[in-house]
Amino acid sequence: MIEAHALTKHFDSFVAVQNITFTVQPGEVLALLGPNGAGKTTTVRMLTSLLRPTSGWARVAGYDIVEEPDQVRASVGVLTENHGLYLRMRGYEYLDFFGELYGLDPVTRSRRARALAARFGLEEALNRRLGEYSKGMRQKLSLVRAMLHNPRVLLLDEPTSAMDPQSTRLVRDMIKHLRGQERTIVLCTHNLAEAEELADRIAIIRRGQIIAQGTPLELKARLLGPPLLEIRLARTIEALPDTIADLVELDSYGHNWLRYRTPDPMTTNPQVLRRLAEHGAAVVTLSEVPQSLEQVYLRVIGSEHDVPAPSQTLTA
Repeated sequence: MIEAHALTKHFDSFVAVQNITFTVQPGEVLALLGPNGAGKTTTVRMLTSLLRPTSGWARVAGYDIVEEPDQVRASVGVLTENHGLYLRMRGYEYLDFFGELYGLDPVTRSRRARALAARFGLEEALNRRLGEYSKGMRQKLSLVRAMLHNPRVLLLDEPTSAMDPQSTRLVRDMIKHLRGQERTIVLCTHNLAEAEELADRIAIIRRGQIIAQGTPLELKARLLGPPLLEIRLARTIEALPDTIADLVELDSYGHNWLRYRTPDPMTTNPQVLRRLAEHGAAVVTLSEVPQSLEQVYLRVIGSEHDVPAPSQTLTA
């Protein structure tokens, strides 16, 4: 697991990260979201013991990032924005080299390298030099390298960048599979649909500080309000909004449709349908209007204030 408390990093007078606190349990995915320069990469570098924090502390897989850096690095798999591939090496040489650095014996590192390469569709490319790989292939090879030593913690920076849709699905499915194996995963991404699909919790960073965190549902409820419901009717009903105005918060409406909000759909929706039936309205559909994580993100980033947390303590 990962525990970070008041984690802070200054570069001379520049504050890159300020008082970041979060926890990620085994089997959970935390998505770190934020604009470029928000502090996501600096946070990941501190969690991998590549940067020493100015203040605060963190433990990764049970090891202190300052006092036990070797154990931390041995316990994490890292995909960075810049892969650092050795382009003259062939794929199998590259993976064998890193497998040896991780302390794996020759048989184990060969078996794991080929199994992971096959899973990502790279098995036939292992004999080619990395300089011949496409951007997507290089990204997948970097993921194989990060997973080669079977780490308990994965720190992934834009894992599906430059990938085609099929490869993107492979990687997302792999992340779900690893989560099911009780791995702890931190995902940095600008792909909000990907974050919503994969993350158990979201932490949004702006100017080095976490300004909102919670599950996607919690953030939507706090920032976008109660669920938005839409009713479509078979025909026009005169004074349609007036029939249910006392039951719900009306959002918008037309001749044969309307949208409304309610904090308690389980109770309110049957009342709404009953009222409409009493007025002769033939309901075709009643459905929730999707509200995206993108709406949450843009509202948070555009605000000058932190988003209030719910009354209970939030962990990731």
